[in-house]
Amino acid sequence: MTTNFLTKDELLKNNRSLWNSWTKINAKSTFYDLEGFKSNKNSLKNIEIKEMGSVHGKTLLHLQCHFGLDTLSWANKGAKVTGVDFSDEGIKLAKELSDQLNIPAHFICSDIFELPMLLEQKFDIVYTSYGVLTWLHNLNTWGKTIAHFLKPGGTFYIIEFHPFINMLNSEWTEFSEPYFYKGNSICSVESGSYADTNEKFIHSAYEWPHSMSEIICSLRQAGLLIEYLNEFPYSSFNCFPNLVEYGPDQYVLKDKQDSLPLMFSIKATFIPELLKI
Repeated sequence: MTTNFLTKDELLKNNRSLWNSWTKINAKSTFYDLEGFKSNKNSLKNIEIKEMGSVHGKTLLHLQCHFGLDTLSWANKGAKVTGVDFSDEGIKLAKELSDQLNIPAHFICSDIFELPMLLEQKFDIVYTSYGVLTWLHNLNTWGKTIAHFLKPGGTFYIIEFHPFINMLNSEWTEFSEPYFYKGNSICSVESGSYADTNEKFIHSAYEWPHSMSEIICSLRQAGLLIEYLNEFPYSSFNCFPNLVEYGPDQYVLKDKQDSLPLMFSIKATFIPELLKI
């Protein structure tokens, strides 16, 4: 990995191109199992269903929704959903799936930092999940964006891969990066997709690692009260090297069961009065 000195517009353009290509690859992958989703209309894992609780009748904004499978899954559970992603190919496919499966949903193609200029609605829930934070260059703006779209007393929920894993090399055999990273984005060369590593595709990617304290502070400073922070010694997806299946939707690092954090979740409540403290 190397740092870069491109402008933020150039970084965004590059990453949008990457995710447009990944949308086409991922939609064909067994990882996403699009045909299976069309039958059961659910892509959510048990952990987020349990921690989120009932969403029936609630308005839900899904940030960085990719091509909308989780968004449509929440809609299928009774939420009134809006999904947002900066990939036009992702949003195009999400709209097609919504129409094809007759699941009502609103999808917007936008960088989430520009979303306040496009969307005026306030929501009961803001949701985001799995592999989203490293694509964001500024978590303080992220926190403010979440707060902007929540009703007072509204809920923010994230389930995400733990920042710890950003320290590991590509084979997950040793540490190669610092935990506390300050500087420009980190550039890597992606071969294939995380959903299909055999795909003949190569593209640069620019990401920003974030520490757990940075994540929590960005939410607190935006007026969100942390209800809980949970850490998990497993991944819900078999999308990293050297993982073995431990239980349903639980994959652990071989020979390191229960010893390393691979995921975390945060549930928070927007309390505008906290902004005055």
